[in-house]
Amino acid sequence: MEVVNEVMPTSPGRIDEMMQPGPDGPIYMVNLLKFKDKAEYEDGRETDLTGYEAYQLYGRAVMKIIQDYGGEIQFAADVTFLALGQVEELWDEVAIAKYPNRGALLAMSSSDEWRAASVHRTAGLAGQLNIETVAQFVRG
Repeated sequence: MEVVNEVMPTSPGRIDEMMQPGPDGPIYMVNLLKFKDKAEYEDGRETDLTGYEAYQLYGRAVMKIIQDYGGEIQFAADVTFLALGQVEELWDEVAIAKYPNRGALLAMSSSDEWRAASVHRTAGLAGQLNIETVAQFVRG
């Protein structure tokens, strides 16, 4: 299995697939995040932020924005150890966000508020995997 971290989708087909309605009911986006050592802003601004610190600016903004689209951050944690399997390099963080449906995710990521915050995402991320999932059961 080949794994390629991306910051933005590079396959035109992937974008077309994301525009489809998707599964019924809520989706959970599992984010496997890899940060740059030093944040690099596309506008060339000088910064002393690490990639992690820049991404945290994005994350704090998204925690507020996501609520406007019926979503919420369910979980975020640092990756500390790979217990099973093999990868060349571990991700730095795992985060799970819940959305009412794929359309809500697309609406949020097309909003002006998200775009404004995403400059920190792009500055901080070396790459990520973003995996859409649906719950088989929910604990009560």
